[in-house]
Amino acid sequence: MSLKDLRGEPVSASDRRSLDRFEHALGLLNGYFADPLAAIDEALEENPGFVMGHCLRGALMLMAAEKSAEPELRRSVEAAEALAGSANGRERGHVAALRSWLDGDFHRAGELYGEVLLEHPRDLLALQVAHQVDFFIGNTALLRDRPARVLPQWDAATPGYGYVLGMHAFGLEENNMFRRAEEAGRHAVELTPRDPWAIHAVAHVMEMEGRLGDGIRWMTKRVDDWAPDNMLAVHNWWHLALYHLDHGQPDRTLAIYDEHIRPRPGGPAIELVDATSMLWRLHLRGIDVGDRWEPVADAWEPMAEDGYYAFNDMHAMMAFVGAGRDHAARRLLVVLNRRAAGTGSNAAMTREVGLKVCSAIRAFADGFHDIAIDLLTQARAVSHRFGGSNAQRDVITLTLIEAALRGGRAKLARALAAERIDLKPSSPFNWALAARALDGAGDAAAAGRARQRMARMQA
Repeated sequence: MSLKDLRGEPVSASDRRSLDRFEHALGLLNGYFADPLAAIDEALEENPGFVMGHCLRGALMLMAAEKSAEPELRRSVEAAEALAGSANGRERGHVAALRSWLDGDFHRAGELYGEVLLEHPRDLLALQVAHQVDFFIGNTALLRDRPARVLPQWDAATPGYGYVLGMHAFGLEENNMFRRAEEAGRHAVELTPRDPWAIHAVAHVMEMEGRLGDGIRWMTKRVDDWAPDNMLAVHNWWHLALYHLDHGQPDRTLAIYDEHIRPRPGGPAIELVDATSMLWRLHLRGIDVGDRWEPVADAWEPMAEDGYYAFNDMHAMMAFVGAGRDHAARRLLVVLNRRAAGTGSNAAMTREVGLKVCSAIRAFADGFHDIAIDLLTQARAVSHRFGGSNAQRDVITLTLIEAALRGGRAKLARALAAERIDLKPSSPFNWALAARALDGAGDAAAAGRARQRMARMQA
């Protein structure tokens, strides 16, 4: 006799112990706590025929979004496919989605998880993985709409409801619906205080609105909820460091970097992205980061040729440029050009965004600012197509403005700085950028007023 999970969705297993272990592992994954892999491996060791166990294990490998996880993803997919005869329709949908990701069709993977959710709207695993797929491929609308589609089938009595609200909050934020996003995120945290994704969704709202003081207070007050033993801890430290950097406190930013963001040996790519992105922002501001680039570049070198995910490639290029590794930067461009001529989701993301951005970063480093400006301008308009959040992709605009400032394109820099101030008038850094651009455009009086505005904010 088959069983149902805590949300009433069917599983083919007849072993309650396996299902209980699945729920434990899923709960760890929902909150990004370690170690869901160990938990589900225990279940599968005891019951190798547990199909949903293989689906959850494969989902963990998918969500790593890096080449090194591919062999284990393949192992999980093949094990689940071998059990297809005893699997139910929900489970076969999971397996088909994982197979599509494994075959390089990231977009189809998202569609197939969506089909599972049409039939099983309380499938929390399918929703969380689909949400991450939407993030990886830059499907901004679905980040909001996919949780919205299932929410009517959930309520506060359904286990995991807070996590669904947290996903919806992040999707609302990425679509610039900040008030609703903050409301949903705060509600999610009330229901599940240790939900780092919901905490992070509210942090994104405060970042995009330039509410630096609110963001620092929000994150520091809840540090015990999102930091200990959590796979999102580095990323949330990145958010806290970003508030301090925007406020003009690079020493505090570097202190957070050194204690919490600096890459660990063998750490996942997502953490490496955060370390690289923070160092690049400091680099653009002319802040000396000492030898911090070296371990970051070391970690990217083995991944730079795997041809797996264009968003990661942008950060690898930043690291190579920051560390002065011209040979690695050249090699990465060769890989990207070859990949862009191929097929699959990542080839498309590389063609449309990744190759342009990486080429621009290299040109920027070499002082070819006009080339960097042209490439970044092209990529910026479609940059969502290679994934990441609005806050993460802001590094493209920051590099574009710095290229304009250094390349003598003062009017362009002034216009871009004005864009930023219109969106975040409470950001001291945006006023600093405006002052530099106005100086370059010969408007000393306006530059002085911008610096005064910045100083008042930092006081």
